[in-house]
Amino acid sequence: MARRRQIYEGKAKIIFEGPEPGTVVQYFKDDATAGNGAKSGVITGKGVLNNRISEYLMQRLGEMGIPTHFIRSLNMREQLVREVEIIPLEVVVRNVVAGSLSKRFGLPEGERLPRTLVEYYYKNDELNDPLISEEHIATFGWAHPQELEEIQSLALRVNDFLCGLFTGVGITLVDFKLEFGRLWQGDEMRIVLADEISPDNCRLWDSRTQEKMDKDRFRRDMGGVGEAYQEVARRLGILPEHGQGENVAAEGV
Repeated sequence: MARRRQIYEGKAKIIFEGPEPGTVVQYFKDDATAGNGAKSGVITGKGVLNNRISEYLMQRLGEMGIPTHFIRSLNMREQLVREVEIIPLEVVVRNVVAGSLSKRFGLPEGERLPRTLVEYYYKNDELNDPLISEEHIATFGWAHPQELEEIQSLALRVNDFLCGLFTGVGITLVDFKLEFGRLWQGDEMRIVLADEISPDNCRLWDSRTQEKMDKDRFRRDMGGVGEAYQEVARRLGILPEHGQGENVAAEGV
């Protein structure tokens, strides 16, 4: 499709004007960042894999009745999505101790939590996305109490479905980040899942070996980032079991 007016560029995606009112195009980049941009690099083909993985997961969630902004894939790197008013919250769902949770409380990584933990972070790179409480959200009006209740309910439903999906292909869903938006249709508004779901914003470990299959490989200089993303895609059935497929290979994955 012809390139349209750029609306916004983030660390991993570029948002363009959509072909029809109420839509935008998400373009997935190969850029990789960590620590809110403190570390950066390029992982060739990452955008292609994230586009395809997110497309697959959004479609599956949609089939389960989870409202999302996803409409359809346009090509290897772009997807058409509904234009939403992004709520400035990063919703982190945790099943296993890892990352900042381990550092904050001195807990060993890999310890399974006694219950699913939902955390909220204020979406602001300049402030390093600080951890916030429900009281902060209500006080500063980032989301109304009814919206936050809906967000938490949707986040837990997404977690239940994805845990089962990944367990079925030998992957443990350790934790993941979600974003939500307000979708306006006339005077009516509903909360929908937005952004993406991919190894960029999920911690995914091999269930048998505990090998990391996500962006932690980039954060921690472990190498093999592209190969790990490919393996996730293969296990989900997005890539052929014994090859990457001509289209993906052509993108340099």
